[in-house]
Amino acid sequence: MIAAKMPSGASETRAIASRVAKILRDRGRNDEAIAILSSSAAAFGNDAEGQALLAEALRIDPNSSLARAAFERMEQVAGDHRNLDEAIGKYQHDDLAKLERALRPGVFLKAQVGFNNNIKYKGAEYHVQTEDSGLDKPHIITHLFADGGRVIRSHKRSYASDVSRTDVSTFVRTLMKGQHMEMVLTLREGKFDDIIAGRASGGMVVLEQPPKVDLDRMGKAAAERRTSPKGATPPARPSAPDSARSSAPQIARPIKVPAVPPANAPVRARLHVTRSLFGGPDFWDMRGDEAIIGSAGTIQLESERFCHPKEAMVTFDPNPSSGGSLILADLDGGNGVFVRIHRRVEIGLLDEFIVGDQLLRLERNPDPNDGPGPGPTYFRSSLKWPSAFRVVQVFEGGGVGAVSMARGTTLQIGSALDYANDMVFRGDPLVAPYHCVIEEQAEAFILSDLGAKSGVFVRVHGRHRLTHGSELLVGRTRLVVDMSPSDARFSALG
Repeated sequence: MIAAKMPSGASETRAIASRVAKILRDRGRNDEAIAILSSSAAAFGNDAEGQALLAEALRIDPNSSLARAAFERMEQVAGDHRNLDEAIGKYQHDDLAKLERALRPGVFLKAQVGFNNNIKYKGAEYHVQTEDSGLDKPHIITHLFADGGRVIRSHKRSYASDVSRTDVSTFVRTLMKGQHMEMVLTLREGKFDDIIAGRASGGMVVLEQPPKVDLDRMGKAAAERRTSPKGATPPARPSAPDSARSSAPQIARPIKVPAVPPANAPVRARLHVTRSLFGGPDFWDMRGDEAIIGSAGTIQLESERFCHPKEAMVTFDPNPSSGGSLILADLDGGNGVFVRIHRRVEIGLLDEFIVGDQLLRLERNPDPNDGPGPGPTYFRSSLKWPSAFRVVQVFEGGGVGAVSMARGTTLQIGSALDYANDMVFRGDPLVAPYHCVIEEQAEAFILSDLGAKSGVFVRVHGRHRLTHGSELLVGRTRLVVDMSPSDARFSALG
């Protein structure tokens, strides 16, 4: 059919709609994104711009009734389009422009955009929703829903005493993220089990103390937190690279190489070798206050083929308050040093972690390029589900292997051929049936070990504190930090 002449301002309105929908989609608000895309596509007739917006709406949800109504309107097919007309009236040019200003980072007009996440717990799915009420009603509310809508628990915090802060926008955003994650972690710790089972009542709880988020940060998430201003949210992370990233040249930052310590220097720690595929001693003593881990370092893993000459630097911390610890600092140019996690940790995009003998990398999903062709003709494809991120397997030499997209905001890894697992490694005996899970929560990525005996190791970026019992992975060699040689746990190894 011949498209009608578009009214002035149609292209600008649709451009704003596209930008706003992308922001909403990145934040998990898919229904609103579909409504904006569908209404803006149908509001100005059938042309290439409208078809592109409709294609994006159908990519988010091929079964959307609103997108179907927009298609019928654009093709002049009769039907019940009342919901579409309501959306068109709601998302006019000025409304979209105002919404874009409110969604833009660092802007705080009336109420900050909230968070919505679906969470799996003990075989059931729950929904966590956090919303801000704005400066005129300065409080934040987080709801935990189950059974398709039953409210399990609600948390409310006021920030009335902080509305005059110059950094109120950042402050409130950080408070929202903390409260949202607090609700998720409390659910996972089983503290709502009695309410879910009907043995206790839920309801609204008004909280006075700041959110309690007992969560470590590893990799880029930890490095970004160290360099961010106090109270500020981490900066935006870069989009995922292509497969050539691993082979790109790296510039090693200068570092003072510690001198070889004298033979009578005190032993600050012992690194026990618990696994090695290439031979070598059973342990390494760290003499003196500084040491280099590497094939040519003070802790000389010369038989480890995947070890750089200077992989990382270890420094003894004499501060009594630390209880005896080491500071591990990664050095550019090598394959990195990985540290075993023992709880939930926050990681960042492009972070690498090891499950069994598999090197994996967290990435953002690439932007889709499957819009309509000439005609228009829509490219046929498998059905797509909303996905917050993906995990990529990295082969020796930097090649990319298996790629798995998250189902919504969750991706689970294991060896069992089970619906619960999204990424399966049946041929690796070190991968447990249900090994670990990654979840996107309040714009953060949470990696949890599900109790696998071989553990989960995350690559260190910047500095990381090691204590007695910390486990390291350098190439295929596993090391245990022993800060107390008389400890019975290590007597058989030393």
